[in-house]
Amino acid sequence: MNVSAHVDTFARDHLPPPEDWPELRFELPELQYPDRLNCAAELLTGQDPDRPVFHTPTGPSWTYGELRARVDRLAHILTEDLGVVPGNRVLLRGPTTPWLAACWLAVLKAGGVAVTVLAQQRPHELAVICDIALIRHALCDIRSVDDLAKAEIPGLRIATYGGDAPDDLLHRPAPDTPYPAVDTAADDVALIAFTSGTTGHPKGCIHFHRDVLAIADTFSKHVLQPQADDVFTGSPPLGFTFGLGGLVVFPMRAGASALLLEQAHPKQLLAAVAEHRVSVVLTAPTAYRAMLDELDAYDISSLRRCVSAGENLPAATWRAWQERTGLRIINGIGATELLHIFISAADEHIRPGTTGVPVPGWHARVQDAGGEPVADGEPGLLAVRGPVGCRYLADPRQHEYVRGGWNITGDTYVREPDGYFRYVARADDMIISAGYNIAGPEVEDALLRHPDVVEAAVVGRPDEARGHVVVAHVVLKEGAVRDAEALRGFVKSELAPYKCPREIVFLDALPRTATGKLQRFKLRTDGDQQ
Repeated sequence: MNVSAHVDTFARDHLPPPEDWPELRFELPELQYPDRLNCAAELLTGQDPDRPVFHTPTGPSWTYGELRARVDRLAHILTEDLGVVPGNRVLLRGPTTPWLAACWLAVLKAGGVAVTVLAQQRPHELAVICDIALIRHALCDIRSVDDLAKAEIPGLRIATYGGDAPDDLLHRPAPDTPYPAVDTAADDVALIAFTSGTTGHPKGCIHFHRDVLAIADTFSKHVLQPQADDVFTGSPPLGFTFGLGGLVVFPMRAGASALLLEQAHPKQLLAAVAEHRVSVVLTAPTAYRAMLDELDAYDISSLRRCVSAGENLPAATWRAWQERTGLRIINGIGATELLHIFISAADEHIRPGTTGVPVPGWHARVQDAGGEPVADGEPGLLAVRGPVGCRYLADPRQHEYVRGGWNITGDTYVREPDGYFRYVARADDMIISAGYNIAGPEVEDALLRHPDVVEAAVVGRPDEARGHVVVAHVVLKEGAVRDAEALRGFVKSELAPYKCPREIVFLDALPRTATGKLQRFKLRTDGDQQ
């Protein structure tokens, strides 16, 4: 590793030992970064200062020049007023706004380590994150400060923005002069992204300054291929790496702009696309399906790129969207541990029902539990390596995620003979019933082909006779009749009978995390059978 610019070396000191890291690959010319690199300075440099960078639904747009000036002012306050030194972890919390993005950039430019959390997270969750990462500084939107204050985190100094108090970050006196970026190493820690922790203690995923640029110089550059006049928007918050990349890093790396939405439900996304002539949208598969019924009310002719990640994209949803809009959704799989998308495909290379192929700069294979590659067409564990890899903050689960130099994502995949990767299930969600292996997403895809089904989630429930039985949790269109037998009959017409749900549970909504991911573990115990 290079000589660190960090005064506070906590994050680097708590990296896994080098022998536990995955193998890193920097094969593309654009991944040959210099030893000294500050990603915030890199993203802020070289753009026309008069071009727009951030838009909001109501306020005036920010230009690149205005953003640089505000980031520099915040960096002065961080270091000269709040006492932040390079390497300090700084918690960032608030709705998705230009000011949250500016705070993120300021922390990195000042050599700090950004820990962006969700505005929806509760006091206990915030306290756990601050304890794991030993956080003593926080920048928080005034509207999101209550739960952070209630967490009563020892030694945490909270500075708010967006309020009227004289000590608000936006009102504090600060020099109106450029802030010289801290001369961080390319492998200095830039951010710690925490997993949602829905199935256990949250894990802090450590990423370097070079990693932030690498996701733009692989997936964004080679698959998404943004243009300088693109306007990005989407539903994932900046505390979710899908949103951080898609709404800040990717547009800024391309000199484009982003519409930052505090609320981005499907109808709000469509309205935003129509009003602001958005050309690139990023959201989850569920949102695309929900937007289908609302398309006629909005002009989305400005759209040229649609990106789906966070969950598997059912082929039925892809085809329905393409038929209605003429647009091919760019499916992708990413992970907090790897920062963003590493398997995908765009345009004529898309094959519905598959995720795609390894993004340029990345390698992937399917292997068995012992780490040996399996034959094409056979299911196994997805293993990935490239310019970014999993490095947990002081967490023994590093050994579970990284094996033999590969990142093991926890997904069951099949590599087809033509090199395309097809999602089967989460490795821990494969349903084995009476000796049959049943992939929940395949059953979900069949259910979603029914015209009345809006959402579907399939899990296995323990059964004394069969080991597990298939249970489908279904959300229907408003006014649709909850007829379980009719729905079973439909699935039997689509799939082999052994894959048909033994039980169907009708719900008003599926349980999801704040980032939109389905909480399958709740479905294994909740719900009334029909």
